[in-house]
Amino acid sequence: MTALDATRIWAVVRKELRDYRRRRSIVVTMSILPCIFLLNPVLTIFLTSASTPSSALDKAISISLIFFLIIPVIMPSTLAAYSVAGEREQGTLEPVLTTPIRRQEFILGKAAAVLIPTLALSYTMFGLFLAAVRLFANSVVAAALFHQGAILLALFLFTPLLAGWSIVVGMAISVRASEIRVAQQLGMLASVPLIGLFLLLAVGVIRPTFLVAILFAVVLLLIDVGAARVVARMFDRERLVTGARAARP
Repeated sequence: MTALDATRIWAVVRKELRDYRRRRSIVVTMSILPCIFLLNPVLTIFLTSASTPSSALDKAISISLIFFLIIPVIMPSTLAAYSVAGEREQGTLEPVLTTPIRRQEFILGKAAAVLIPTLALSYTMFGLFLAAVRLFANSVVAAALFHQGAILLALFLFTPLLAGWSIVVGMAISVRASEIRVAQQLGMLASVPLIGLFLLLAVGVIRPTFLVAILFAVVLLLIDVGAARVVARMFDRERLVTGARAARP
């Protein structure tokens, strides 16, 4: 198997990031959504009284922290759905596909271009939240939050893995969709099974522990890798350029 060319992958990444900067709607969406999902954790932590029973306090903190996992699920789905379908509508996809770039390099470059800003915003929001809690929240509430080691580990591990799932599903839809609006609407469906996971965590059906966090991270990693291979096999250069599947001998 021929090794992937990192230069070609990085060229796709740079092209995508430049496109994001030129499209203000993308920048605005990426900036506003994390702020919206940040409201619930901030209000929960800063409005919770220090006299709240420890069990109720731990539950409130757990639920508020889980909201940070919504950011890497929702935010990249729209970008990933746009990645192929959007370029095809604008007529900028064909020049890229006529280059010697391999399909794995193209997919990895597109995925990395979505993953980089997603992780940057997700971890930045989470870091700012933790700093604000440490500096300004009630000391009892802050101490209870920083003792949630299993959930903090889950947030750190799950953020790139959940984003990877949304990106892979969004790109699979984008490769097949004929219109960008359809691709973006269907791309939101990637969050449905993950929202179910959040609900199970919120109601206490799944209790976050260090072992559970690591096991879920391993499972998500395996799912992401397998799904990425499926997307690479779905990629048909001739179909994307001409609209017809390449004939196979």
